[in-house]
Amino acid sequence: MESPGTTGPSNTLLVLQLKSLVAYKSNDEYLYAMKEDLAEWFMCLYQLDITVDNFFEILETGVILCEHANKVKGYADEQRQLGRLAVIQSNFVRRLEIPLYEVPYRKEVKPQTFHARDNISNFITWTKDLGIPDVLSFETDDLVLRKNEKSVVLCLLEIARIGAKLGMLAPTLVQMEEEIDAEIESGEPPPQIITCDIKSLDEMVKWLAGRCTCPVQFPIVKVGEGKYKIGDSQTLVFVRILRNHVMIRVGGGWDTLEHYLDKHDPCRCGFSGENFCGL
Repeated sequence: MESPGTTGPSNTLLVLQLKSLVAYKSNDEYLYAMKEDLAEWFMCLYQLDITVDNFFEILETGVILCEHANKVKGYADEQRQLGRLAVIQSNFVRRLEIPLYEVPYRKEVKPQTFHARDNISNFITWTKDLGIPDVLSFETDDLVLRKNEKSVVLCLLEIARIGAKLGMLAPTLVQMEEEIDAEIESGEPPPQIITCDIKSLDEMVKWLAGRCTCPVQFPIVKVGEGKYKIGDSQTLVFVRILRNHVMIRVGGGWDTLEHYLDKHDPCRCGFSGENFCGL
């Protein structure tokens, strides 16, 4: 099986398992898109029967989380032995050190039991020792009781970025971030984005932008492959396709373009002024 975001011939980025556009509430799609990407990533790493629908059920024993923490440690140990482990930075962790200890955990546990919660707690402690900031951290009940699914997803995505710095397989979103960073640094255009959908990336962007009902449409101007200037301020943004989602890179993270427009396009967020409606 190919891993998500596999690079094929002629330096072309292949986005796998693309489906037709699906109707979501935009705030639901934002979280769904990241869960879907992380689920496929865990499936490739650990040969799990994990999907976006059972994502939290698979993780709520804490076993896979602790196994992954120890896998990150293993990659870090290899880099140390080779003398290659310098100071690592990721999107939100400016200076981190991979903990030297292995995360203790019990394998044969049932969800929502004391031992399952203890596994999750041990993993959370490891993330704090790793340097994950509080804004990206989560509590045990956020996973077990689904109190804050977003915090769990954002934490795992940041850990995936750190793993990628050590040579681990990365989710497609992280691979796309690396591609965008390389483009910014080199000035070279990105590889061609191939999809299985009848719509190109630009057609999908125009379709979403075309839902604006203002007399003067909210401006989204293409300036390059996967690169747009958006809004009255003409902010430069990078846009990519992730399966059936149109994603926009915002700061160090991601949003769906539809959710982003729902927050900033005056006719969608119920604001009658000319400026952005804010977050």
